[in-house]
Amino acid sequence: MALRVSQCVFAAASVFAMFSAYGFSNYSAYFYLNFASVLQFLWSLPLACLDIFSLRNEKDLQAPARLLLIVIIDWAVAVLMFSGVCAAACLTIFLMKDVNFCEGFSWLGCNQFALSVTLAFITWSLQAASSFSGLWLLVSFF
Repeated sequence: MALRVSQCVFAAASVFAMFSAYGFSNYSAYFYLNFASVLQFLWSLPLACLDIFSLRNEKDLQAPARLLLIVIIDWAVAVLMFSGVCAAACLTIFLMKDVNFCEGFSWLGCNQFALSVTLAFITWSLQAASSFSGLWLLVSFF
């Protein structure tokens, strides 16, 4: 449950950091990172609510078929998050370090870009931990 709630918090923070930066929609890597972060948030929030519901009502929600579906979608979302983070990180490094684009165009929110990428990377790390633990739990059923 803590992993899911943390995923929601960091994904939402990443999206808000990117939305606060001027000009993010001009770059497809940042747009894709926002898409992946919103998808991560929309996937993790219902699962966090489901975990809270199952803990409150003492229900066991770990049926192998249901868990298989959750693990497959977890891995797909993790791959989308990782590809979005990598693309956005490459673009951020290119803009900030390689061509010094951020110094010439100070109105661009390069610091917000870097913050959003960092928060998205933390989100992916939490998603990877959740995916591996779900896979480990699924394997233990067989």
